[in-house]
Amino acid sequence: MALDDIISKAKDALGGGKADGAIDKAAEFIKDKTPDNIDGHVDTAAEKAKDFLDKP
Repeated sequence: MALDDIISKAKDALGGGKADGAIDKAAEFIKDKTPDNIDGHVDTAAEKAKDFLDKP
């Protein structure tokens, strides 16, 4: 199985906004455990993760 196939299956399983809640929850957990100056980076990474999963 090629890497593209694995990525495609992961997107199918988690895409369509299904994972958004889990990503948000993970981001909040990370922000609670790290200094406040990291929050912006965590938010950016969470948004990029959601965008990646929502791509066709």
